[in-house]
Amino acid sequence: MARTRRRFNYSAVIGTVPMILVAVGVFVIGIAFTFFWSFTSSKLFPAYDFVGLKQYYRLWASDRWLISVYNIWIFGLLTIGGNMVFGFLLAVFMDQNVRGEDLLRSIFLYPFAMSLIVTGLVWQWALDPNLGLQSAMHHWGWTSFQFAPLVDVNTAIYGLVVAGIWQGSGVSMAIMLAGLRGIDSEIMKAAKVDGIPPWRTYLFIALPMMRGALVTAFVLQCVNVVRVYDLIIAMTGGGPGISTSMPAVYVIDMITSSQNVGQGMAAATMMLVPIIVLLAIVGIIGWRRRLRAEAGT
Repeated sequence: MARTRRRFNYSAVIGTVPMILVAVGVFVIGIAFTFFWSFTSSKLFPAYDFVGLKQYYRLWASDRWLISVYNIWIFGLLTIGGNMVFGFLLAVFMDQNVRGEDLLRSIFLYPFAMSLIVTGLVWQWALDPNLGLQSAMHHWGWTSFQFAPLVDVNTAIYGLVVAGIWQGSGVSMAIMLAGLRGIDSEIMKAAKVDGIPPWRTYLFIALPMMRGALVTAFVLQCVNVVRVYDLIIAMTGGGPGISTSMPAVYVIDMITSSQNVGQGMAAATMMLVPIIVLLAIVGIIGWRRRLRAEAGT
């Protein structure tokens, strides 16, 4: 049988040229210059005098940077974990053919569509002891109620976690719901006929079959955590003190307030490393899975 010759779609290639140019011009070249300037002593303006790894030594000797790294680990683990768990629970709830599904899906996705500045300001107001939940409870007669995490150095980071989960769980729900709807309905029916409880069906049958949706949601949440900035500025400004400072806040402050471009670029480069590692791991896992699939055929 003659092999069908695939027609090359020139219009599709031409249509993607502007996007490729923007990606190369903005992202690739921008990342390259960020890496380049991290090895210089650039101050207010970029310079070309190389100082080797000096900026990186100074970076990891900075208490503020170390606190920022610690904070993003706490914020990231709790926020990503919360978004994945709540996203999955919401997806399971939506998969029950609930009435008004379109309206509920829009409501759950609405926080993700909002600006992080708006989200931060809303939660700053809600957690403010003089305006938000604590004040309301006091007006209702529960004067002993205390809930003001943003004013305490030890709890401020957890107030940010609450806002992060509220903002990100909806998009995880949408991605996981698409993964659930992609599972063959006959599998779910067979599990029901066999008398398997619904929670075990979703946890031990559906969840392993939606690996693609889980990976997509996880990578998206990781990227959002690494570059979180607006939410921090709107809610705490990095305070009290520097208790909620994050790497992105450190980078912006180094470039603008401290006028130390070299140090800021070194910090920005370190922020890029976990994303590259994560994408490499995902790519390797996908590549090995394709090899096993091809070997099976």
